[in-house]
Order: sequence, then C-alpha cells, then structure tokens
Amino acid sequence: MATFQFELVTPEKLLFSGPVEGVVIPGTEGDFEVLAQHAPVMSTIRPGLIAVRETASGAPRRLFVRGGFAEVNPDGLTILAEQAIPVEELSPERLAREITMMEEDVADATSDVARAKAALKLGQLRELQRAIAH
Repeated sequence: MATFQFELVTPEKLLFSGPVEGVVIPGTEGDFEVLAQHAPVMSTIRPGLIAVRETASGAPRRLFVRGGFAEVNPDGLTILAEQAIPVEELSPERLAREITMMEEDVADATSDVARAKAALKLGQLRELQRAIAH
C-alpha cells in the first residue's frame, strides 16, 4: 500500500514524523481517514482519538488529541494539536483531570459562545471517557 508523510505537532514537541499508510482523524464535522494522494483539505479537530496506521499488518497507533487543525496537501498530512497523548499513557485519572479542566472552562466562560464551545468539548471528552472505559 502507498504511504505518505505524516507529522503530529504539539506546542511542546514533534510527537510523530514519518511515512504512514493511513490516519483516521476526529474532525469537528465527523471522523475522516487520510490515505496516500488524498485531496487537499483543512479541518479543525475535536477532542478524540487519532489512529495512525504505519503498515497494513501492524495495529494502529492510537493517540488522544484535545483539539487542533489538520492539513492535507501534496506533501502529506500535518496535524497541529493543542495536546496529544499516546493512549497507553492516558490513564482514567488523566482523562478525569482533562474533564475537570474543561468543566472549569465552561464555568469560567464569559460569553454564551465561549460557554457553548467549552460545553461541546466537555461532552466530547466525556464521550471519549465512556469509549475508553469499555
């Protein structure tokens, strides 16, 4: 299967860089998969799981992202994430802290728009918490 270049960048570091066969992304309009020669696109990312398939035979690497942007261009895929954590490092306690921080964002919001955005992210984090628990 054809590969393409993928980079996952957070404010702290370059978390992943290399050739991959596919990446499933939690877009704000729904999940989508990027494969080699994907049409150019830009998308915002909601909190959720990114699945990176490096080879057809291997299990995908799963990473939790708190949000960000994805850009597909002729050079490959770049994800600029607010935060990214490998799933194996995402303990129930850490996810609970993420939820608590987002609950504080909802409570501290100074406008209805900011409150609605924070509440949406909070709902997505709670959904992720339920999905990981099963």
